[in-house]
Formats: sequence, C-alpha cells, structure tokens
Amino acid sequence: MTKTVQLISGNCGRIMPDSVSDYLKVGGYEALRKAFSMTPEQIIDEVISAKLLGRGGAAYPAGSKWKQLLDVEHFPKYIVCNADEGEPGTFKDKLLLSQDPLRVIEGMTIAGYVFNSQDGYIYIRGEYREIQKVFQNAVDNAIKAGFLGDNIMGSGYSYTIHIMTGAGAYVCGENSALLNSIEGIVGRPRIKPPHLAEVGLYKMPTLVNNVETFANIPVIVLMGGEKFLGYGAEDCGGTKLVCLSGHAARRGVYEVPLGVSLRDIIYDPELGGGLKNNKALKFFHLGGQSGPCGFPDQLNTPYAYKALRTIGLSVGSGAVVVMDDSVCIIEYLKGVTEFFIHESCGKCTPCREGNSRLHEILTRFTEGSATEQDLALLKRLSKTMTTASFCGLGQAATTALESCLKHALPEFEAHLAGQCPAGVCFTKEKAGEKK
Repeated sequence: MTKTVQLISGNCGRIMPDSVSDYLKVGGYEALRKAFSMTPEQIIDEVISAKLLGRGGAAYPAGSKWKQLLDVEHFPKYIVCNADEGEPGTFKDKLLLSQDPLRVIEGMTIAGYVFNSQDGYIYIRGEYREIQKVFQNAVDNAIKAGFLGDNIMGSGYSYTIHIMTGAGAYVCGENSALLNSIEGIVGRPRIKPPHLAEVGLYKMPTLVNNVETFANIPVIVLMGGEKFLGYGAEDCGGTKLVCLSGHAARRGVYEVPLGVSLRDIIYDPELGGGLKNNKALKFFHLGGQSGPCGFPDQLNTPYAYKALRTIGLSVGSGAVVVMDDSVCIIEYLKGVTEFFIHESCGKCTPCREGNSRLHEILTRFTEGSATEQDLALLKRLSKTMTTASFCGLGQAATTALESCLKHALPEFEAHLAGQCPAGVCFTKEKAGEKK
C-alpha cells in the first residue's frame, strides 16, 4: 500500500491560494460543474457510497447527515463549515485554509446546491487571523469569477459564503456551541435533541461539517463514491490528513490512505521517520487532547476508524503526538488536564470541578504524596466525568487518562512507590522519605 496519497492536499504549496485562475488550471470547479448536472439525491448517493466519515473528530457518516437534512422540509437551510481547529496537536485544517481555500469553498458550494441553500458560513478560529484574510480574498475572487454569488456559472443557483470568527474558545469546536457563537450568544453546547438538521443556525435546518470533510466533496463528485472508497478501508473511504508532532523526526501534515498502520505513520521514511535522536517510543496521543493514548504494542493496528475502535483508540481530529521515553506519563496527563481546566465552559459541575480535582490528584502523584486511595479516586472520578458531563468536552476530558490507566498502570504504581520511570517527577530524597 502506498504510504502517502494526494487526493485533497495536492494543490498545497503549488498554486496561489486565492487565485481562481491557478485553481482552474489544476482542475478546480470541474466538480461543481458536474454537480450542476446531477440531482441532489445523486450527489448524496455518491457521498454515502464513498463512506466518508466526518473528519472533524466525531466520524459521523457524512452521507447519512446529508440525507437527514435533505428529508427536512423547512427552509431556509444553512451550510456551516467548522474551521475552529482548537484541538492541540491538530493543524491540518490550517493547511487547507491557507493553501487551498478554493477547494473548501467548492465543497461548501456543492453542499449549498444540494440543499438549495442561499447562505453558507465558515467559522474560522480567532488565532487564524492571517488565514482569514487569505480565505476572504479567495471568496472575493470566486465571486468576481462567477463561482460564488448570483447565478453561479449560469446555473441559476445563487450562494454566498460568510466568514465568521470566534475569540478562541475550545468548546466552540462543538457544533452547537459554534452555532451559538455565530448567532452572537454565549458559545455553550445546546441540549440535543432537537438535532441541528432540524433546529440549527437561527433555529433553521443546518448542515455542519469540518473543513477536511468539505474538501473531500469535490473529489467524491468527480471520481465517484466507489473509487473514493477504494483509497480507504472497508468501513471508511478516502484518505486522512494526519498531523505529526512531538518527538517525531519529521513533523508536519501528511495525507495517508486510511488503512496504513500506526507503525508506518510514525516510522516510515515518507512520514514520521521514527523519533528524533533515535530515542525509544514510549506512547503516542491520537486525535488531540480529547483522544486516547496508544502504546508500542498497538503499532501494527491499521489507521482506520473501526480497526482503531476495536483496541480503544480513535482517529479523532488526525493528531498524532509522539512521545519518547524521556516523558513521564503522569506529568503529560497533568498538562492535558490543565488544558481542560482552562477550556471548560463551566456550565456543568462534573467538567468544571472534576478537571480541577483530577489535576490535584495527579499533582500528588508527581510530588510523591499519592496513596492507593488516590488511585481509586482517580478511576472513580474519571468514570463520573465521562458519564455525567453535559457535552463532549467533559465526556472526553479523561479519555487520555483512561487509556493510560488501562495500558500504563505500572507507571502510576511506580509513583506510589516513590519512583518516576522517566526520572522527572520528584527528588531522590522525597522518594527515600516515601519508602
């Protein structure tokens, strides 16, 4: 199997990002032209047969989401692109937004045509200020060239894309919180049901997909769903943009066919190239801070949604943070918990208070004062947060911790005995006192 493919990243670095003429030279807008000759049902059938799973992290089947919205009779319908890329270790949407924004715009326009939507919104994270300018230029140039705005390509269909931004709240990456933010109200998750396909932006039916998901739509329309599926695994078609960081020798964004192994992603010379300074791999964190940690004995697993789920891992946002044996797992988890303390919206008690209590317990481990009772409390509190938190932020805040308790319990037990395998947590004097 080829380790890298360029279905959606091929234009990056090769064309002027906001140039419509450059985009046309590499086949841009051929998919939109073809889409105008198809019915909405035919386009959705291709997305369904492609088995495109949402690339933002939830991995919900895009075709099913589109079919649900098509069946809703109320109008107007809105198209929303979630570009609030706040998951640590994730920077693949940034690549598309900054280097191939017209592909995303074309994907959103095809979606708009499918649902006869007049307005699309893209919510770009506040930290991407310079990228917002590039994207706005791309939108303006597409309007001038007749690929956005009134009577697109003489089809009689009109569509406008509005660029929105937030102030950097991680929780606004959750789709309903994002819609609240667009509406100018507090960016907190909504109670569901009703689902966004029925009651979304401005209380109207809404489609929300990730940047990478929309970037795949022109590819699917052009090549067809079956061919797209052939690039992936049995349960998920196409490719995935992965973001390698941490102690990987070759950090960056790579497009890989779904089904390559985790070992290939981290060690193949075309991809991660192993670890810096040839150090030993201790663990890797998949899908951002809300994802699970994986360990060396799981490296032969295919990087595909179902295959990873069967061993307790996930694709998530596409982040792959590689850590060598100089890292203390508990110190790392403290950093994860600090992130969620900072980003919790505070709406529900399990998340608001639970993350702070987790940090206190983990600190006792790193200071050498933790007890067996603390280990039991850590497990119990983690379960409570997962089951009782209001939204995905609190429910996923302990995912990394849970995976480490399952696969790296000896590290916790070593700290109870006053020993840090990485040698970074507490002094020998403290360890001696504990003994």
